[in-house]
Order: sequence, then structure tokens, then C-alpha cells
Amino acid sequence: MEQYLEKFESLLVDYLPKIATALAILLIGWFAIKVIIKAFKKVMEKQKVDITLQKFLSDLTGWALKILLLVTVISKLGIATTSFAAIIGAAGLAIGLALQGSLSNFAGGVIIMIFKPFKVGDLIEAQGVLGNVKEIQIFTSHINTPENKLAIIPNGVLSNGTIVNYSTEGKLRVDLTIGVSYDADIKQTKEILLEVMASNSKILKEPAPAVSVSELADSAVNFAVRPWTNTPNYWDVYFDVTEQAKLALDKAGIEIPYPHSVEIQKQG
Repeated sequence: MEQYLEKFESLLVDYLPKIATALAILLIGWFAIKVIIKAFKKVMEKQKVDITLQKFLSDLTGWALKILLLVTVISKLGIATTSFAAIIGAAGLAIGLALQGSLSNFAGGVIIMIFKPFKVGDLIEAQGVLGNVKEIQIFTSHINTPENKLAIIPNGVLSNGTIVNYSTEGKLRVDLTIGVSYDADIKQTKEILLEVMASNSKILKEPAPAVSVSELADSAVNFAVRPWTNTPNYWDVYFDVTEQAKLALDKAGIEIPYPHSVEIQKQG
């Protein structure tokens, strides 16, 4: 017992300063990390960095600093960090192989946050989904469709696919096709359609709306109706112009062709 006690006292004398130093480094380092992350967030806020990117970068920086602090504390205790690093590397490789899909989505999230092909609130079309971006997370992005459905798209395929952002330029052209009878006066029809668009307050004056004959179809003369509007008003303009054009053409006695069923009566 005396030998064990002496050995314990010897170890205590040897390791107590190391334990005290490691504990001090841990406490001071933990406090310093909080201060650094807080200052980092303030810098990003002043630089007006995207909120989603702020959270991601602050979390990533926090975890990196904590791992560095842990390695430092372990080294102060006299544990060889080379073997510790090898264990972390092996574990990281195993986890990486098991989570290849998740890591791909993580990388996609990083790409989206850095290069910003879209941001929260933008109207985009990607992976066959059209809607407004509700949230950008590390692994997935949430899109609200016009039907108020929530589409959750993995960031891996999202960042590697085609993304059409309707909000980037701030305004959109609405493409409509309206057909009238071959008996209709082309000049009068164009004037009526232009008047319909001129009376709509949500249609921009510049670029000016345009009406052109786009096709001489089998049963109708088709007009390409092209108003411009701010992105949030796209669907309002689309539906309003369609409705008002029909009413205005009816009022002017201009027929919009539609299939007729003809009854043939036999004589005799």
C-alpha cells in the first residue's frame, strides 16, 4: 500500500501541473471562442452577409476552434496528438464513406451559400419545381410552390442542376398568346390589346408592352402579347390580361375562335 501511495503521489505531483494547465487552457479557450464567434457575427452583420450564410460560417468556425482547443488540451496532458489525429482521420474516412449522399448535399449547401444563385424569397425554377425560396439549410432547400406546397430539394442535386432565377433582374416579361378570327381586323385587335395592357397599373411602361402577330394558325390569327411587370406581380398580370383581353375583344365584336359542332340535316 505504501508503495502504491508513493507512486500515486509521484504521479499526482507530475500530472497535477499538466491537469491544471490543461483545465486553464480549456476554460480560457472556451471563453475566447465565444468572444471570437460573437465578434465574427458582428463583422458579418456589418458587411450585410446573408443570414443563412452567417449561421453556417459561425457554426463552422465554432466547431473548428473547438476541435483545435480539444487537441491543444490533450497535448498539454501529455497524450500524443499524432495517434489522436490518426484516429480522427480514420473515423472521418469511415463516416465519409457512410454518408456520401449527405456530404454531397453539404457541399451543395456550401456552394449555394457562397455563390448565391438564389436567396430566401426569390422565385426560382429548379428540378421541375417552381416556387419561392422559403429556407436554405445546410443539406436541403425549401421551396414554396404557387399551390402553397412545400418542396424540399437536396442541395447536392440543386447545386449541380439548372436553376432559373426569376427574381434576379427584378422584372419579368409575361408571355401570352391570344388568337382571333381571320375575319378580325389586325390593326384594331392590336390596338385593343395594347389598351388593355395600358390600363393595367401593374404593367410597366418601360420596357413597353408589345403585341405582334406570331402565327397564322389553322383556325386563328395568333397574337403574341408581351407585357412586362415586377416579379411579385407576374401571376396577377398573367391572369388579369387574359381576362381583360377576352372582355375587350367580346365588346368590340371580335371573335376568339373555338371548335364548333355542325349538325348536318338530310334532305329528301
